[in-house]
Amino acid sequence: MKLELKTENENYSKSFSRFFGIIIFLTLIFILCDVGLKLGIISRKYKIEYNCRLLSVEKSKSYFKKLSKLSNLKNNKQIWEFCREVIK
Repeated sequence: MKLELKTENENYSKSFSRFFGIIIFLTLIFILCDVGLKLGIISRKYKIEYNCRLLSVEKSKSYFKKLSKLSNLKNNKQIWEFCREVIK
């Protein structure tokens, strides 16, 4: 007559591996979202600087419109002052 005992070590190891897998997955998502947001901020700053440099060379309405959208400034004088600060 054989007597077999089932241990629950396998169940605990599966639940721990699932738990750590979920934690790693959520951490990865958080890191990727953070990197995406930071790249968006860097891209916006680069666009502002680039358009300010173009505006200083060629005074065009299209550059004023682009900078107005990027910086939320409506007045041309405010945009000029903003660009002077950015270019410095």
